[in-house]
Amino acid sequence: MSNDSLLQAAACIRAGGVLAYPTEAVWGLGCDPANEQAIARILELKDRPWHKGLVVVAESLEQLQPWLLPLADDDLAQVMATWPGPVSWVLPCRPDVPRLLRGEHESLAVRVTAHPLVRALCEQVGPLVSTSANPAGQEPARSLQDVQHYFKDSLDYILPGELGGRAQPSEIRTLSGQRLR
Repeated sequence: MSNDSLLQAAACIRAGGVLAYPTEAVWGLGCDPANEQAIARILELKDRPWHKGLVVVAESLEQLQPWLLPLADDDLAQVMATWPGPVSWVLPCRPDVPRLLRGEHESLAVRVTAHPLVRALCEQVGPLVSTSANPAGQEPARSLQDVQHYFKDSLDYILPGELGGRAQPSEIRTLSGQRLR
């Protein structure tokens, strides 16, 4: 990972752009989760219904706390036992979290990533939207060529890097023990 690439990716996010970046298993699309125009653009690029909601990824729990309601100690321990890592948790969120981000839910899917490149980007810009880089109904992009095939010139930046080596995208869990994916 070059520092120039990371700086370009950070500038893209700060400017309200949409980028593709490698995650633990597949390529992801990301933007600033507070930028509703950028979120709407991701949903349009993917042809994804807004009501499903999106995942927000960060480099630490502290970065996610402004989005979430406080958790009970037992719930927090359950979540922290899987982070950093490839498990996203659906957690109660603050009422001011944008509807485009949380969909029709009163919760938000969040993850503290173990991917070094994503962690470095989040250290620069804060949390990111993290959704698989593919149009709805298509296989997630597992290569730079897949990303370019799906999105042509419609992304503002592609952060070069390697996938994290996982076979499956991150698991999504609820505090009640339900696995959503």
